Amino acid sequence: MQNESLELSLLSIFSLLSFFTFFIIQKYSNKIMHGSLIDNDFEKPQAFHIAGIPRSGGLASIISFLIFLFLNKILFSSFYLDYLFLSFTLFMIGFFEDLRVRISPKKRLIFMFVCLILATKMFDIQISGVDLIFLNYLLSMDIFLLIFIVLCFLFIINGSNLIDGFNGLLAIHLIIINLVLLIVNINSGNQLFSIFITSQIIILLIFLLFNFPSAKIFMGDGGAYFFGSVTALNAINTNNLNPSISSFFFCIILFYLFFEVFFSFFRKILQKKSPLKPDSLHLHMLSFKYLNVKRTKDSNNFINSILINFIFCALVLPSIFIKENGQLCKYWFFSLIIIYLIIYFRLSGFLKKKIDI
Repeated sequence: MQNESLELSLLSIFSLLSFFTFFIIQKYSNKIMHGSLIDNDFEKPQAFHIAGIPRSGGLASIISFLIFLFLNKILFSSFYLDYLFLSFTLFMIGFFEDLRVRISPKKRLIFMFVCLILATKMFDIQISGVDLIFLNYLLSMDIFLLIFIVLCFLFIINGSNLIDGFNGLLAIHLIIINLVLLIVNINSGNQLFSIFITSQIIILLIFLLFNFPSAKIFMGDGGAYFFGSVTALNAINTNNLNPSISSFFFCIILFYLFFEVFFSFFRKILQKKSPLKPDSLHLHMLSFKYLNVKRTKDSNNFINSILINFIFCALVLPSIFIKENGQLCKYWFFSLIIIYLIIYFRLSGFLKKKIDI
């Protein structure tokens, strides 16, 4: 009972401190580095705003995260050093871009590789139990395990950055994923880890207050990299803590972030484009253009976020009921690939007839 009271006190105090952190950062963003965080680039393919908005959501998020780690250490003597190292280093890589310190996509990818390899080796990050026999055999070799873990992180981190273009799209998506992970951990009695995931959900909810439905603040590359890295690590740790749950279940709930990067990479190669450079042909961008064809309204920005996350919930959340059945989860995962491709090509075909994409 005393522990429950401590947990509620921690989360209540943290929520208040986190809100004021976001409020202060948003209010004074224009003074940071002479306004470098204000996004005035309306010409880039992923820009769907028409006014200068600060990309300081990542800065407010990492500060809030540090506050939680400090309070958690005081109350429960628990400190997530692996999360701190991983999230902070990845955040800094993205934050330099938010500050308009131009780093080529290739160099950014190299920096991310180095940070992820260091984190994996330093903190002995493992993935235990994969529902594919041949992959389990490969993962028994250290070099393949290291490459596999780094690739898992890269897909989720870059996927987070990729879909961060519409008000609430990334934040709502990450809230859904982390709520599923939270429920799994609560049911299996992982109390401290559940509090830790709850703190991240709180940060995302507070960010939404400033980003949805109208945006006063953007997540930025720093925020996308930060949340992508911690969400990926949340999924890995939840998988390891719950061996009875199929690893393909975690693939299902991370499907959109993973497959958006995977599909876009090969699509751009086939279109003879650089897979590292952004374009305006991602699924969430096509759905936005579809909405604009059907109804020309300013609300299409946040409506698009609701629509995508609603479809995601409808396709993914029912898998919770079969999470311990590896075979069914595997079929479900590959079915999602087919559904994604059908939706993508139907949208693309429709828009080619209506507008020039």
